[in-house]
Amino acid sequence: MCGIVGWADFDRNLAADHATIRAMTATMALRGPDDEGIWLDEHVALGHRRLAVIDIRGGVQPMKAERDGTVAAVLTYSGEVYNFRELRTELRGYGHTFRTDSDTEVVLRAYLQWGDAFVERLRGIFAFGLWDCARERLVLVRDRVGVKPLYYRPTAHGVVFASEAKGILAHPGITAEVDSDGLREVLTHFRSPGRTLYRDVSEVRPGHLVIVDRAGVRQHRYWSLQTREHTDDLETTVRTVRELLEDTVTEQMVADVPLCTLLSGGLDSSTITAFAAGADAAGAGVRTYAVDFLGQTENFRPDAVRDLPDTPFVHDVVAHIGADRVDHRDIVLDAAMMMDPLHRTSVLLANDLPTPMGDMFQSLYLLFRAVSEHSTVALSGEVADEVFGGYWWFHDENAVAADTFPWLSPRNPAAGGGNPIVDLLDPDLAALLDLPGYQADRYREALGEVEHLPGADPRERRMRELCYLAQTWWVPFLLDRKDRMSMAHGLEVRVPFADHRLLEYVYNVPWSMKSFDGREKGLLRAAVADLLPDSVLQRRKSPYPSTQDTRYEQMLRARAGGILTDPTSPGARMLNVKVLSDLFEVPLESSGFGPGRRSAELVVSLDDWLRRYPVQLRLN
Repeated sequence: MCGIVGWADFDRNLAADHATIRAMTATMALRGPDDEGIWLDEHVALGHRRLAVIDIRGGVQPMKAERDGTVAAVLTYSGEVYNFRELRTELRGYGHTFRTDSDTEVVLRAYLQWGDAFVERLRGIFAFGLWDCARERLVLVRDRVGVKPLYYRPTAHGVVFASEAKGILAHPGITAEVDSDGLREVLTHFRSPGRTLYRDVSEVRPGHLVIVDRAGVRQHRYWSLQTREHTDDLETTVRTVRELLEDTVTEQMVADVPLCTLLSGGLDSSTITAFAAGADAAGAGVRTYAVDFLGQTENFRPDAVRDLPDTPFVHDVVAHIGADRVDHRDIVLDAAMMMDPLHRTSVLLANDLPTPMGDMFQSLYLLFRAVSEHSTVALSGEVADEVFGGYWWFHDENAVAADTFPWLSPRNPAAGGGNPIVDLLDPDLAALLDLPGYQADRYREALGEVEHLPGADPRERRMRELCYLAQTWWVPFLLDRKDRMSMAHGLEVRVPFADHRLLEYVYNVPWSMKSFDGREKGLLRAAVADLLPDSVLQRRKSPYPSTQDTRYEQMLRARAGGILTDPTSPGARMLNVKVLSDLFEVPLESSGFGPGRRSAELVVSLDDWLRRYPVQLRLN
């Protein structure tokens, strides 16, 4: 993975504007610690920060491709195309020659061979900007699911783009302005495709390309979840899921640098680890990492979403696969590390946004820092819950029937449902933003995207809607969180469950078959039943852990309370100080999923964000 930036302007000569493109590129330094490159021409400037994963010496960027002795296209690229070797063989058949062993050059040559349709042949996780020299146009492309980020901001005569919004805001002609819709996006628990916090800054939507030329800026969708009839029986479906998963994990283990898996002892990460251990051709096994908190396993307290700690299940997986096949490390964090102001600032600068899930961001950041000391690539079990139906709200009838995004169902706020943020805002601001109305509008927008099979029964229709909402309006939040926290340490996280072939297949499996045994993720359990210990196969869904350390709660509550009484606090002006002061008078929940803990996290991160980022609020 890497960090990319670029600028196209058809009204001025950019060939000598090194200062601007270097300033933009510098904001991507953490994403690409291994190398830096820029390329400028009359109407375009491209920048790149490289994290070397494949072809360490040959994959330098921005990369040029020649045709008939002249430069035909230039690419700044982040990601991995897993089928690049197959494509290279095919392209050689058309007469293309290659100077490197990198997937970057394959992407360039694929564009020269197939034009815009080339992206449909790429299988992987990627985001890139490609300049077509002859046609004087820029093509911005993002992978089908949106694993890798890409943002752009149209200008009067072109566009500015980057892997992260901070790269765009480093351009001297662009101001960081936040309008009402941007603030609504921050304060709601979903991610509206294409929208961002900043005014006029958009994300390239997953499965889309954006074309920029003298005629303007236009989008083209090359992939989406398509509704099709599923004709396989249960036995065939289970076998197909198994084959797709095994093939995907094997494919994603290709790297010229150390690789590991993230292991929580849950069904999803254990599945990835088992396949990875079996796919290691060298026989050296796979390294695994798990996060834990000091004293939490010994003093664990069950709550609404977690009944047992992860550690015993992690050790069960390691023992089941075999210590000779798994080299496991536990990364143990404590409250002082989690509340360290330096770490919290680093997390904010990596994420660029305030969040009510601060402790989870902190622990992810610290976990990935430890992982990056030994590995450059990690495989994660993320997205399995959205694909196979693992969340509580897939199985709670009130949440299923709720006329809103199911994870916002008020069924159980302690389990992550509901949106208590509305009550925490200054009343005038809450009235202006009308978060319930915004949420309802986005929900109707999302439902309008779902295609149904003719004659489908109401239950199957509704469950298809929930699967679609989860994969297109919830997954982006999770993927962005993981990308930001990992790339802050130059760590590439791959997500096998987000392979588009698996998504396309399982999306069309009827819900009655997905849950044929009456359990969450029954289809996935059946597909990997022989790979995992029984304790893991029988374990119910358990989310990413949060610290239960009372010291963390005390430090967090003290910090949040101090902000409310600080007359210089920019965050307090946006909040309902009376409501929050009363809330912080008593100890908060032990779980990071509790509304009190989330409220305190939001107060702290919102204040830090407004102090650190020179944003202009344009609320209307």
